[in-house]
Amino acid sequence: MPTLTVNGTSVTVPQGTLLLKAVEKAGIDLPTLCHHDALAPYGACRLCMVMITAPRRALVASCTYPVEEGLIVETDAPEAVQARRLALEVLMSRCPDSDVIRKLAEREGVATSRFSMPPAEKKDELCGLCGLCVRVCRDLIGAAAIGFIGRGSERRVGAPFDLHSDACIGCGACAEVCPTGAIRMEDRGNHRILHAWNTRIILSPCPECGRFFTPEPTRFLKGMFPEIDGLWDVCPECRQQKTSRQWLSGR
Repeated sequence: MPTLTVNGTSVTVPQGTLLLKAVEKAGIDLPTLCHHDALAPYGACRLCMVMITAPRRALVASCTYPVEEGLIVETDAPEAVQARRLALEVLMSRCPDSDVIRKLAEREGVATSRFSMPPAEKKDELCGLCGLCVRVCRDLIGAAAIGFIGRGSERRVGAPFDLHSDACIGCGACAEVCPTGAIRMEDRGNHRILHAWNTRIILSPCPECGRFFTPEPTRFLKGMFPEIDGLWDVCPECRQQKTSRQWLSGR
């Protein structure tokens, strides 16, 4: 297992560990928006930049850099601090009303941004373009219902042509992983509405209590776990009661 030094602290981690995790093990909390343990490294937000001083000198995104024996890392090197602050300034200019980004900036000592965007573009904008929603939909769910649209300051995330996405199964994974709350999902009657994608999904009712709870397209999941097939038809509350009854009856 490789041993490295982070801000003077020796850390030993398993081979293949990402530098971000090694830094966390050393007791240092770096800011990040685009990292998620369930997804492959991406390095989009550039908030976790650190300086490697040995065996080579390099400014790297710690969430994508695998550790190696003998690394010496400085998270508070001037170059690393400046890189993180610059990334936060860009995010603040894009999402000036985001509480999440503002708190990250305050923690890094950033109070204002030297950059600006047209008022029409930053009105109520919460999306920092971290890409988590796009990647979880494509890589974990396998739906690829959304993607990046446009370039430069006009870049954003959306469904094709900003129309209802037939590929969306309404699982809500995109809203779950969004770090800034930019994706608003609402269950209204027998519909699940994903406002950001202009998409409505029909929900099925629970046969036990009648509450609408599951998107119709997700019923294909039942075949993946035949041993608990009957439990997919009921809502989480009724499912818990059902499994409790089955467990008690089997004792």
